[in-house]
Amino acid sequence: MDNPLRLEVIVASVRPERFAPVVADWFLRTARADQRFDVDVIDLAHTPLPTDLSMTPEVGAYRERLSAADAFVAITSEYNHGYPASLKTALDTGKREWRAKPIGFVGYGGLSGGLRAIEQLRQVVAEIHMVSLRETVSFHEAKRRFDADGNTHDGAATDAAVRLLGQLAWWGTHLRTARAAEPYPG
Repeated sequence: MDNPLRLEVIVASVRPERFAPVVADWFLRTARADQRFDVDVIDLAHTPLPTDLSMTPEVGAYRERLSAADAFVAITSEYNHGYPASLKTALDTGKREWRAKPIGFVGYGGLSGGLRAIEQLRQVVAEIHMVSLRETVSFHEAKRRFDADGNTHDGAATDAAVRLLGQLAWWGTHLRTARAAEPYPG
């Protein structure tokens, strides 16, 4: 593709013994194989965002990355039926940078596979004027879904990732064109 979409994959969990890198690495291999995207990662465990939402040089650099992106995928665990506080801080730290851009979700966890966290996130991203994709990747009992090399044989998740990337490319392309033609009225 001549002008691939800039995709930022946000890894939400910041816990010391998190499972997020396994899920993120799998998804990143899938996304990077898709020529429609130029993929980068914002790992919130390594992105110092102040919880008081104050402006710092790191926040400025973070917001520049958000602004340059055409699309996002959030990889989120589920903690106590919700998403990590680090992801809420990341969403609240940005402002207009999110607007008129699509976001997809890859959830993981126990029995719910992160779906409760994702449903809460849909409300938040709607408020910041993002387009939430219908397709979602979900790993129920995630630690049982990956082998020692970080691969999964979960066909439903693999298929969902392909569909998610297709929707992300469609929305990302059309919204990028629309933003270039006319500023978003929000």
